[in-house]
Amino acid sequence: MADPMRIRAQAAGDKATVRVLMSHEMESGQRKDASGKLVPAWHIQDITASLNGKQVFSCEWGAAVSKNPFLQFTVKGAKAGDKIGVTWKDNKGDTRTDEATVS
Repeated sequence: MADPMRIRAQAAGDKATVRVLMSHEMESGQRKDASGKLVPAWHIQDITASLNGKQVFSCEWGAAVSKNPFLQFTVKGAKAGDKIGVTWKDNKGDTRTDEATVS
C-alpha cells in the first residue's frame, strides 16, 4: 500500500480546516473479479482525529465509500503549530496513523 494518508491542516482565526487523502482500495464485497468470484469486502471502518493528543473527531464508514477517500473537517481552537493526528482502521484490522502540523 502507498502512503496511508496525506494530511493538510490550515489555520484561519480560531479554526483549522483539515484535509485528509487516504490510500485504500475500499472494496465493497459486491464486485466480481475476472473469474466471476466475489472480491471480499475490505474498507475503512473507523476514523479518529486528535488535536495535540486530544480526540476531536470520530466517524464510522461502511463499504459504500469510494477508493482512496477524501475527508475534510474543521477543528475549533486550533492554531498554527498545533499537531493534528489521524488514525483509521479497516475491517481486516489494519490500522494506519499519520500526523501533520497546522500551518
